[in-house]
Amino acid sequence: MEQRDSGAAPPTLGVGMVGYAFMGAAHSQGWRTVGRVFDLPMRPVLAAIAGRDPSAVRAAADRHGWAAAETDWRHLITRDDVQLVDVCTPGDSHAEIAIAALEAGKHVLCEKPLANSVAEAEAMTAAAERARARGQVAMVGFNYRRVPAIAYARKLIGEGRLGTLRHLRFTYLQDWLVDPDFPLTWRLQREHAGSGALGDLGAHIVDLAQYLAGEHLVGVSALSETFVRERPLLAGASTGLSAAGGAERGPVTVDDAALFTGRLASGALASFEATRMASGRKNALRLEINGELGAIAFDLERLNELSFHDNTEPAATAGFRRILVTESEHPYLEAWWPPGHALGYEHTFTHQARDLVEAIATGREPAPSFADGLQVQRVLAAVEESAEKNAVYTPVQAQD
Repeated sequence: MEQRDSGAAPPTLGVGMVGYAFMGAAHSQGWRTVGRVFDLPMRPVLAAIAGRDPSAVRAAADRHGWAAAETDWRHLITRDDVQLVDVCTPGDSHAEIAIAALEAGKHVLCEKPLANSVAEAEAMTAAAERARARGQVAMVGFNYRRVPAIAYARKLIGEGRLGTLRHLRFTYLQDWLVDPDFPLTWRLQREHAGSGALGDLGAHIVDLAQYLAGEHLVGVSALSETFVRERPLLAGASTGLSAAGGAERGPVTVDDAALFTGRLASGALASFEATRMASGRKNALRLEINGELGAIAFDLERLNELSFHDNTEPAATAGFRRILVTESEHPYLEAWWPPGHALGYEHTFTHQARDLVEAIATGREPAPSFADGLQVQRVLAAVEESAEKNAVYTPVQAQD
């Protein structure tokens, strides 16, 4: 990209979004906010949003600030005012939309998990590699990488503050499916979601484990279970994680919970728990990483805090200490509020948008890339294979 005069307005980046529910609202907030907070090399413009229900997508456009509404994503990706397509639909349509958008010459952001199968993820990654040669970029939306405390944890690990990593523990616990009469939404149907808690929550913690450790999982041993095998059929539309059911019931075809252990390439051991049946837990993503020189711990429900233990300090004073990650030198914090003024969940999508805009403007590969998303998909596939074999250790398919 050519250098622009300091007084000139930055070029625009027209964004088109497919999907307008929970993730569509979150991504809209990020796109609407990012240019007002960060000094960007390109100015995102909310050009158009697409959804199948004409009245609902028009209402979403008005609510979230999109200039136009479309009822066919195929038309959205051909619009001249759209240079980036943001895919916020259920997983069964990710591959078709993302590949078509890339082939239409657009940059792409796709929600996680990248796809519903390894084969789909491989096709998407191949399309992204072809598009990369044409100057396009493609990124998968693992937004928790953009929590400042998690990004700072990655910095500490990268600087060697923990030394050689030995143990990684990750849990992601929610309770919105505890009620057996919660209806059968798309997230509970394999043909739409691919998997249950494993893909919905497990994808996040697998990505975070590999991102923080800076290496891949090479094998897993897993168990999974579906505790409620039939639920009321959906009556009307679902909103976020809320919905109403009718009298008839249908089969749940995904897991309610998944537990698995894993080994990283270095030999470090990891454990994972993902469930939507943990009573009392709303969005409890927790992690702890232990190394030879120290440890870190994090809780998403206290997302401005990072616990850090420096094992090189004298034993008499050593111990976990709380770091309030709100200083301007912490990741992403240079443009927000004074120290101590906390950020929240929505800000991760603003940070995601900033990183993607900067990758587009500079021509560099964004992270996490579609290749990163494919790696996570291969881990999820190994977890499912292991669970089907009653926890037999299963190697993760290696990247080509």
